[in-house]
Amino acid sequence: MNHGELREIVWIENQRLWESGLVTLTWGNVSGLLPDRSAMIIKPSGVPYQELHPEHLVMVDLDGNVLDGNLRPSSDTTTHLEIYRGFPSVGGIAHSHSPCAVAFAQARREMPCYGTTHADHFHGPVPVTRPLSESEVESAYELETGRVIVERFTDLDPVAIPGVLVAGHGPFTWGAGATQATDNAIALEAIAEMALGTVSANPDTPVLEQYLLDKHHGRKHGSEATYGQEAAAPRSNDEVVERLRDGSRAAREERGEFVE
Repeated sequence: MNHGELREIVWIENQRLWESGLVTLTWGNVSGLLPDRSAMIIKPSGVPYQELHPEHLVMVDLDGNVLDGNLRPSSDTTTHLEIYRGFPSVGGIAHSHSPCAVAFAQARREMPCYGTTHADHFHGPVPVTRPLSESEVESAYELETGRVIVERFTDLDPVAIPGVLVAGHGPFTWGAGATQATDNAIALEAIAEMALGTVSANPDTPVLEQYLLDKHHGRKHGSEATYGQEAAAPRSNDEVVERLRDGSRAAREERGEFVE
C-alpha cells in the first residue's frame, strides 16, 4: 500500500466514523500508518466532516513533522503517534467522543463485560486510564495522553483488547489498519450503550462468566476462530478503496446528502 492508497482509506474511515453517528461537530479522527511504519496519515484539525476530502488529510513522520499537506494535523496527532510507538501491532487508530463510551470515561470507570456481544470484540473489560497529573497536562498534554494509554496496557494485550477509555476524556480504539480501528470504535459505542442499559435494568448484574467470554472471543479471533467465511482471494488495493467509497457514498445518499 502506498501513501495515496492509505490516504483514500483513512479519508473513508473518517467519513465512516461520522456516518456511524460517533461524531458530533468535528469531535474525532482516524489515522493510518504506512506498512513500513515510516509515516502516518490523519484528519486535519477542525475541518467539518462534510467538507473533508482526501487531499485535506495530512501525512506526518513519526516525530510529527508534516511531510505532505497544507493544513494542520489533528490536535491528537501526538497521542496517535505515541500509541503507534507503544503498540507495534497497531496500524490504525480511531478516536471519538461518542456519548456512551464517554460516559464511562468521565465516570473514570472501566467498562465491564456483561455479555457475549462485548466478548466478541474485547477479551475482557475495556480499561480506563489513570487521570493525568497537572504537570503532565501542562508539560505535554497530548503526548502524556498517549503515554498513559500505553502505560495502562503494561499487563494487557492491545490486540485482545483493542481500545481504552481515557479518564475524563473519551475512547481510543485501534486495529491492524484504519478500517479495523473504526470497526472497533463502532463496536465500543454499541457495547457501552448496552452496558449502561444493563446496569439501569439491574445495578447488580454480574459480569459474564470467564469461560463464556473466552469462548465467544475465541470464535472470532486467533488461530482457531470459526466465525465468518474462508478467506477469499485478496482484493487489490484499488478494489478495496472503491468498495469502501461505494459504501460511504451510499450511506450519504440515503441521508439525502448531495454526493458528487
